[in-house]
Amino acid sequence: MWDTISDAFLDTLKIFPFLLIIYILIELLEHKTSFTGDRERLQGNLAPLAGAATGLIPQCGFSVMAAKLYDSGLIRTGTLLAVFIATSDEAFIILLSDGMASALLPLIVVKIVVAVIVGYGANLLLTKEKVTVAPLNGSEISCYSCGREHDGKSDLHLYLIDPLIHALKISLYILIVNLVLGCIIAAIGEDEIASLLIGGIYFQPFISAAIGLIPNCASSVIITETYIGGFMTFGSCAAGLCANAGLGFVVLFKNKTKLKRNLILISVIYIVSVVTGIVINCAQSLITSC
Repeated sequence: MWDTISDAFLDTLKIFPFLLIIYILIELLEHKTSFTGDRERLQGNLAPLAGAATGLIPQCGFSVMAAKLYDSGLIRTGTLLAVFIATSDEAFIILLSDGMASALLPLIVVKIVVAVIVGYGANLLLTKEKVTVAPLNGSEISCYSCGREHDGKSDLHLYLIDPLIHALKISLYILIVNLVLGCIIAAIGEDEIASLLIGGIYFQPFISAAIGLIPNCASSVIITETYIGGFMTFGSCAAGLCANAGLGFVVLFKNKTKLKRNLILISVIYIVSVVTGIVINCAQSLITSC
């Protein structure tokens, strides 16, 4: 038991400096970023592609921004879906910090391909969807990490204290997940876990996608750390992260008059995520068996 606890602490301590550095860089990016001033980028033919690329940037701030724009009628459904599917919250940061960069590129490719296909597909189906064409009057909708507001904060607080608090918070999540996974490995055994994974390639995406829908950065931590720990296949991890739009859905569900619309959107993302995971798992299983 002590070995499990010490390993979890050491693993968490190793990645903490990388988390802090990455969060500082993200704060610099997010504080200077706004997309609402360019209407062509929001509503043009390249909008779903731009939305998918934007969603790839770590943190859920961009999904929050997209939800606000969508509720204001400034972007189409396909663009919103592209941003939501591409969003991965903390996943990319954890993979980089944990030495799993080799898994990052395939994950990025999967997410952007699925996001673009779904985004353009939705826009083709909803050809009569209307968007607001009135001027923005110079207003800006900013994107901040996990919905945090930055107004009135000093540079020290903005670029050091906030990233430090965020890094500590995510490190705590990682520590808890590592402790739980370590205890499970010690209790069940690696061979038994491997056999469960083989039999669960069709069922896992349903569970991981459901976890991904939880509007909290802890969900992306759980999915990513479970994959890193060997408890989850790559396809199941992709399914969970495709459904992981962070606080974007929370912003949408604040609009009580659009409950049916929001339920349809969340159902579409869940189904797309599950199908993506199953397809990848089946493809990997076929390749392995050949």
